[in-house]
Amino acid sequence: MADFLTDQKPVSRALLVGVQTPDMSPREGEELLGELKELVENLDLTVTRTVLVNLRDRQQPKFLVGSGKAAELMALAKADGADLIVIDEELSPAQQRNWEEESGLAIIDRQEVILEIFADRAQTREAVLQVALARMEYSLPRLTRAWSHLSRQRGKGAMGGEGETQLEQDRRIVRDRIAHLKAELAHVISQRATQRRKRMRKPVPGAAIVGYTNAGKSSLLNKLTGAQIYAADKLFATLDPTTRQLALPDGRTLLVTDTVGFIRRLPHRLVEAFKATLEEVVVSDFLIHVLDVTNPNVDHHFATTMEVLGELGAADKPAITVFNKVDAADPKKLALMRAKHPEAYFISVHTGEGLDRLLARCEALAIDDNIAAELLIPHSRYDVVARLHAAGQVRTQETRDDGVFVTGRFPVKQRALFEPFILPPAAPKKKSATKRPRVVRS
Repeated sequence: MADFLTDQKPVSRALLVGVQTPDMSPREGEELLGELKELVENLDLTVTRTVLVNLRDRQQPKFLVGSGKAAELMALAKADGADLIVIDEELSPAQQRNWEEESGLAIIDRQEVILEIFADRAQTREAVLQVALARMEYSLPRLTRAWSHLSRQRGKGAMGGEGETQLEQDRRIVRDRIAHLKAELAHVISQRATQRRKRMRKPVPGAAIVGYTNAGKSSLLNKLTGAQIYAADKLFATLDPTTRQLALPDGRTLLVTDTVGFIRRLPHRLVEAFKATLEEVVVSDFLIHVLDVTNPNVDHHFATTMEVLGELGAADKPAITVFNKVDAADPKKLALMRAKHPEAYFISVHTGEGLDRLLARCEALAIDDNIAAELLIPHSRYDVVARLHAAGQVRTQETRDDGVFVTGRFPVKQRALFEPFILPPAAPKKKSATKRPRVVRS
């Protein structure tokens, strides 16, 4: 729970409540509850028990669930010695306040859990600002939770009671902090955009690794590039984008960026808050979509990632679908996924299986936007020759009296660099007419 909202004692034991609604697929509520348990454990909290509630009708306005079921859950939490109840649905500020007033316990929902994990893991200045902004915007309508003990003190006079005055002051403070964070974040994003424009002027293709959290994205980047970025078997192990250079088999360079993992029910305010970070997905030449083939919910993970990519406007970007961890997969499950996704690549970051085919596909996508050309570059422009070696795929180079003759494939976005030196197609040689031998008659 956000530390600026309340001075309650730290919580350590949590009861988790999952919800299965009529519009969910069978067992989806149970799967989400298992995911919530892993999220909560990432906050170093002890889970006392998990309870799945079936909502047969519409959600109840007071507690989300019925009053009787809410009282039962509160009693279970107290019997277990839990000081926190986590509900795997988005609670309105009023519902959260009703739960806390009735139970005397701390109550949070899935959104707040994810916000706390992000706050704990953010490292770069941009990520820290983005998380702080998301937490502030989430907390603003919930400020009355912190001052409920003062809200009943209604004094007389034009200024109202002490609690009302304190609450209004806090709202102004939070609004001011939101405005300040937005201004500071805009400055950081502007700097990042400048850096990105400089990078895009370099004729180096880029790929973004995307996918569900804990699918092995950071491990894949480490394996491909020899990087040493942090990778762990837990949700949201890394939040900040990391870009490394990958040497392709043909000798060219590909910039590969590891991005924050997606998750079902990712709070929309976090999608917006991390939009600048996820712009790496939008500006990349293609995507590497990584999935954990051993996960029983891999189909849901695929759908979730595609949904978030759609929100970012990147769903139609060229993509390589990669199923990781084939070394640990059940053979029947693996065969099924191969049949469902014949175009996909099946790899193991751990053993290296399938990485050669993946690299070959990356190489093919990286040259899709290249054009073949023959160039004659003046001796005075060896800087162009050097840039073409770094940017494109130089096949031949020959020094001639009138310049350097170069053939190869070069990026379309760098056409302004080499277009002045493109040689026109050679005209086909005309076939000489064959003279018939003259016959001399005697």
